[in-house]
Amino acid sequence: MKDKIYKLLPHFLQCLLITLFNYFAYKDRYGNKYQFYLNQFKQNRNLSLQELKNIQTKRFNKFLSETIEKSSFYRNYPIVELNEIEKLPIVNKETLRKYIGEVYAITKSEGILSKTGGTTGKSLEVYFTKENMQERFAMLDDFRNRTGYKLGEKTAWFSGKNLLTNKDLKKNRFWKTDFLYKVRYYSTFHIKDDYLKYYVEDLIQYQPKYFVGFPSTILEIAKYGLKNGYDFPANTVKAIFPTAETITQEMRVIIEKFFKTRMYNQYASSEGAPFIIECEKGNLHLELQSGVFEVLDDNNKPTNSGKLVITSFTTEGTPLIRYDIGDSITLEDSSSRCTCGNHNPLIKEILGRIDDYIYSLENGKINLGNVSNTLKDTRGIVKFQAIQNELNALEIHLIVDDEIYNNEIEKKFIQNWKDRVGNQMKITIIKVKEIPIENSGKFRIVKNNIKHLI
Repeated sequence: MKDKIYKLLPHFLQCLLITLFNYFAYKDRYGNKYQFYLNQFKQNRNLSLQELKNIQTKRFNKFLSETIEKSSFYRNYPIVELNEIEKLPIVNKETLRKYIGEVYAITKSEGILSKTGGTTGKSLEVYFTKENMQERFAMLDDFRNRTGYKLGEKTAWFSGKNLLTNKDLKKNRFWKTDFLYKVRYYSTFHIKDDYLKYYVEDLIQYQPKYFVGFPSTILEIAKYGLKNGYDFPANTVKAIFPTAETITQEMRVIIEKFFKTRMYNQYASSEGAPFIIECEKGNLHLELQSGVFEVLDDNNKPTNSGKLVITSFTTEGTPLIRYDIGDSITLEDSSSRCTCGNHNPLIKEILGRIDDYIYSLENGKINLGNVSNTLKDTRGIVKFQAIQNELNALEIHLIVDDEIYNNEIEKKFIQNWKDRVGNQMKITIIKVKEIPIENSGKFRIVKNNIKHLI
C-alpha cells in the first residue's frame, strides 16, 4: 500500500516522504549512545595493538556469555576463551537462515530490521538492538569523519533503493533527494548509456562533497564521463566510500581519475560483520574493537588467505558467532605496521565473495581479482559478466564499443582467460547490449552456478 501511494505522488512529495523516513530512521541510528561511541572510537584511534587486543578479549567474553543466555540457538555453547574460539562450531549462511528464529536474542518489536541484499537470490532478515545500531554508525562515521564527513554534508548515494517511477524515467530524472540531510539517492537500476549522460550532468550540477554506495555503479558513470569528454569539477568531491562490492585496482583508477578524488574502502555487511577500514595511507585495517576475524582454509585451519569467519560484537539482537560470511581476505604479514597511527592488524586485500569465482578443472578456483585482470591489454570492452553453468564451459557476456573492439582484441581477451582457466575449458563470447544487475541493485561480474558440483 505504501509503495502504491508513493508512486502516485509528485516528485517533490516523494522526496519529502524520503526525508521524513530518514528523519525517523536517523533518530534510532543517531540516538542516545551514538555520541558516546563516536567519542570513544575517536579516543581509541591510536591505541597500541595490545590495548586493542585487550578490548577485543573483554568484549568477546561478554558477548559470548550474554548470547548463550539469551539465544536458544547458542544455548548449549560452552564458555571458552578467545584463544580457544576454534572449539565453537562454524555457522554458515544456510544454517543461519534455517534457524534464524532461534538465533534471535530479542523480539522483533525490540529490534531494528536489516535485510541482506540477497545477491544469491536468498535474502536474510536480522534484527539489531538500537544500541548496537548506534555503535555501528558511530564506528562507520568515525572512519568517514577522518576525511571531514559528517551527517548533513551534501552526499550522492548509490544503493539498492528502487525509488523511481515511470514519470521520472520520462523526464530523465534518475534520483530522489532528502532535503534535510542533503542526500541525493541515485538509482542503481538504470545504468546504461541512454541514461548515463543525465547522471553525469546532474552530479556536476549537484556538486556533492561525498559519494557512498555501489562502486560498480560509480564506475559506469566515471567510464561514461571519461569517454564522452566530461570534465568533473576538481576539488568538489572530498572522498568516495564504496559499499557492498569488491573493488579492483582498475575500478579505483578509473573512478578516482574522473571524479578527481580518493576512494576509501571499508568492509562490513548488512547482517552485521565487524569492520575493515582503509586508512589515509591506503592500507586496510581489521577493527578489533568490532569483532573477531578468522581466516581459514578449506579444512577450517588458520591461513593467510582464505575464507573469512567472523564473530561480531554489535550483533546482540541476531548474534553472529564464528559465522562463515561467504567472503575471503588475504592477511598481511603479522610483522607489518602502518605509519597512519592505527595499530590494528593489516590485510593485503578483500578478495570478495567466495561464490564469485570461476572453477577450472585444470587450475582450480579463479578469484575475482584474476577475473578482473582478464581485461589487461584490451580495449573497447565496456563491461562483461562471466557465467559458469558447466564444469568445463564458460559463457562471457560482453558489451563492447564497436568502434574500438575488434577480432585481435577478442583473441587477446580470450587468451587472458585461457592463461587463467587453462586450455581445456570451452569459452563462448556472447555480445549483448545490456547485462542485468541483481534485484539488490548490485552488479555481479561472476555468476557461478555449479558450486554444487565442486
